[in-house]
Amino acid sequence: MSASDFGAKLQHPRRSLGNRHRSQAEKFLRLSESEPTNLGWAEQSARQAVLHDFTHPDNWRVLIQIKVRSQDAVGIKTVLDELFLILGRDPELLAQLDGVDLTASASNLLEGALVIDPLDPDIWWQKTQTEGGVDEFLQRIRRLDFTDPRANILFSRRMERLLENGYEDDYLELTRKLLAQRPSNHEAWARLGRLHERREEFDEAWFCYDQAQTHSSTLRARDEFRARMEARLEGSTITPWKTPDIKDRVDFLARMQTLAAPATEQSQTSGDDSDAEATESEFERAQRLHQSGRNSEAFFIARRLAAEGDTEALSLAQSIQEAMNDE
Repeated sequence: MSASDFGAKLQHPRRSLGNRHRSQAEKFLRLSESEPTNLGWAEQSARQAVLHDFTHPDNWRVLIQIKVRSQDAVGIKTVLDELFLILGRDPELLAQLDGVDLTASASNLLEGALVIDPLDPDIWWQKTQTEGGVDEFLQRIRRLDFTDPRANILFSRRMERLLENGYEDDYLELTRKLLAQRPSNHEAWARLGRLHERREEFDEAWFCYDQAQTHSSTLRARDEFRARMEARLEGSTITPWKTPDIKDRVDFLARMQTLAAPATEQSQTSGDDSDAEATESEFERAQRLHQSGRNSEAFFIARRLAAEGDTEALSLAQSIQEAMNDE
């Protein structure tokens, strides 16, 4: 199994395994009433349930119950922090509770978060639609950080509901942002490519399919698109479609790099750092960003340089891709 395949398996919820581990956690939790040593086994199983399926609210509920039973105030805060990260909540809101014992209120905080922001995309859409919150969601999503792979997957599924309900232009804008922050989401790339293809925006479709195939060794989205285009043009008078040239590909990657960069990057850069960065090459910049954990930006820079024929940058892009899959 390749690194990208392994990463994809880790990143996507596996409900059956989550259910199995949750059942074990609930069993050990019941047994802990008579034998407290079972509480450790319960927590281990509950953590596995959340690891395998972070989209099922019951997995979070049983983990919080165990943390409350064990009076683990630090652990409760950690679980809530993790859930809020996935839900795209402002971490500063929960930071206000630093130093506060959340043991008594942990379950209420969890339930409140899940009621306001359901993990199930269909339940979330019904709530958003009935409460007139689509515009609010669109504004909110423009401010969020999707670098966490679970948040990226969760919001990718929410954006699918936008597309299904006619918010096509918003879907295009927001999915580009999502993919700029987490380019390894090959399913979202392929879905975006299909939308561009339906709109007959063929160059944009090819760019998306190219990214999808780059991030999944088993996907042939780009090759299949080329075959469809060739079949579509056989025996017709339509001007044959050609693969976008290097300049267009470079421009596309540059746009994605810009979307991946933090909005406050320039204001946070000191004068000395600016002088140092002004003298570095694009390749060195990609290396620096990669070393500092800003893999999405580094990846698009390296891919852009690779598109221009830089073999060293191609090797760097592959290394960054592996790092993103392993995160």
